[in-house]
Amino acid sequence: MSKVLLKNGYVYTNEGIGKADVLLSADRLFLDFSENDLENTTVYNLEGKLIVPGFVDVHVHLREPGFLYKETVESGTRAAAHGGYTAICAMPNLNPPPSTKESLSLELQAIEKDALIKVYPYGAITREQKGRGMLSDMEEIAADVIAFSDDGKGMQEEALMREAMQKAHALGKAIVAHCEDESELKPGGCIHDGDFAKAHGYIGINSASEWKQVERDLRLSEETGAQYHICHISTKESVELLRKAKERGVKATGETGPHYLMFTDMDLEENGSWKMNPPIRSAADREALIRGIQDGTIDCLITDHAPHSAEEKSKGLSKSSFGIVGLETAFPTMLHNMVLRNPLDREEERVDRREAKANASEILAEGGKTVYGAISLYRLLELMCTKPREIFPIRGPKYIENGVEADIAVLDLDEVYKVDPERFYTKGRSTLFAAQEVQGRVLKTFYQGREVYDSEKGILQV
Repeated sequence: MSKVLLKNGYVYTNEGIGKADVLLSADRLFLDFSENDLENTTVYNLEGKLIVPGFVDVHVHLREPGFLYKETVESGTRAAAHGGYTAICAMPNLNPPPSTKESLSLELQAIEKDALIKVYPYGAITREQKGRGMLSDMEEIAADVIAFSDDGKGMQEEALMREAMQKAHALGKAIVAHCEDESELKPGGCIHDGDFAKAHGYIGINSASEWKQVERDLRLSEETGAQYHICHISTKESVELLRKAKERGVKATGETGPHYLMFTDMDLEENGSWKMNPPIRSAADREALIRGIQDGTIDCLITDHAPHSAEEKSKGLSKSSFGIVGLETAFPTMLHNMVLRNPLDREEERVDRREAKANASEILAEGGKTVYGAISLYRLLELMCTKPREIFPIRGPKYIENGVEADIAVLDLDEVYKVDPERFYTKGRSTLFAAQEVQGRVLKTFYQGREVYDSEKGILQV
């Protein structure tokens, strides 16, 4: 493997963002090196570009095995590399679900064969991954999964969730919960039960369907001592419940996605790309989520990348499948709309259509910690690089430091462009951000010291 020298770039460290040269040698990254170390080295001049640990997404749907027409391990991990990710966690809503050693082996084989970056599978909590019934073979599959989840389904029975937490705790694994109380749902619910739904005659999905299970699960986590992580938080009540639980010392964390931070239900369009579960909620919910991101109540950013076929997303808000893609748009949309702008500013225009409040040079200054929009650049990198690796045992560096694993991304913070889904590597094309202006492009992604993506050459075979 040839060595690579990244010269004159900025690097993200535990003290802040500053300038440094970086040497990649074998599968490691070095900040301390001599001229003698530079023989047979490929050199890239990165003047003004930013070097960061490869992004982590702990909430991705790769669809294999079972739904290869939507996505595969190959297409999904290519999309991830395009987006700057070097590690992702794959949700268990597969066919068959990974609830036994045998069924999990099918997913592990696909990952071993086709993954371009690191993929950690989740094990299902229940045997059929339906939020009820028998528990999965948790002891048998624990060594090969990152945690346990029934994502797509909430755990409907308190006693079963308690038992799952007890087992997961004994195995040293987290419970990662999609919180959805089915007793709160109305048939046909498709968007938030708010002003837009009422004005346009849609059946709504209420906030209680999420926060009631969050409330129950936080109590059970406190009771059992289990590590508990809340998926795709969307309501103000969930944010406050998590905040209070953390104050009590409960071993709980949470995530949210870009779309919940940037938009409200009043931004919805009659288009399947605006349909996901949980739904985009009210302005008050969005404000609570942003406050939770700002104060650390919410720990990490995820995409809930959930590809579907064009047909499945072509049936409007009522009939389309739930879910959108996000691996290839997360960083540029967050930089554009959360670092350079603030959705909470009281302006009539939607956040993506407003003027930027700073430029790339300004957000890099002062260690990247100055806030111009809703959050600083440094905070965004904490959410995408550092915090996921603190919550879960995921490979790759938390910061750019001497001797760490060479799983990194190189970012251009200046480039402004419009999102074109036809340039995606994912099989899915349903995104809220089609034709929207964004800022920031992934120039290169390195995994295990090997370049796997280049913005001019595309995916590189390794």
